[in-house]
This record gives sequence, structure tokens and C-alpha cells, in this order.
Amino acid sequence: MNGIMIGEFLGALLILGGALLSFFSAIGIIRFPDVYTRAHAASKSSSLGVLLILTGTFFYFWLADGFISIRLLLALAFIFLTTPVGTHLMCRAAYRSGIGVDEQPPEYQEETSG
Repeated sequence: MNGIMIGEFLGALLILGGALLSFFSAIGIIRFPDVYTRAHAASKSSSLGVLLILTGTFFYFWLADGFISIRLLLALAFIFLTTPVGTHLMCRAAYRSGIGVDEQPPEYQEETSG
């Protein structure tokens, strides 16, 4: 097994894992009952999924082509700086709007009751 095959295998494995985590995150966003748990699903697993996808892409290009992409590293850093802050702000806005735990947003209640 040479470096190109290892790079392709490692990249494909990480990208597949990231795609699965992103898929489970989408299911969590649909299935969870309230804003806070949906935000949890959207932030934790999807950011880890994106981490795995970008890391797999980075390893693929590094080991297969010998190319180190600074853009991928910057994207990784930017996503891990902005995702927790954005999720915190969404949850804070929901809390200040008076939405409690295990409550549906008003728009969703109108859609499901009628």
C-alpha cells in the first residue's frame, strides 16, 4: 500500500464518516421536540461532520497529491470558531423570546394544530 492509496482510503473514510454524522444531524433537527435540542443537534454533530469531511479532504490532497491546502485549514478554524457562537446566540434569542424547554415555537404550533 503506497501513500496515494493510504491518502485515498483515509480521505474516503473520513468523508464517509462526516457524511453520516451530517445525516444523523439532519434527522435530529427534524425529530427533536424543541428549539434547544434541535440547536444541539445542529451544532454538535453537524460541526463534527463538517470537521471530518474537511479533514478527509485535507488528508486526501496532502497524501495523494502532496498539496497542503491552507484554505481547508482556514475553513476548519473558521467553522469551529463560528458554529458554537452562532448556536449560542440562537438559543439565547429563543430563551429571551420566552420559549421554554420542550415547547414548540409559535409558528410550529400553528402549523401542527390546524
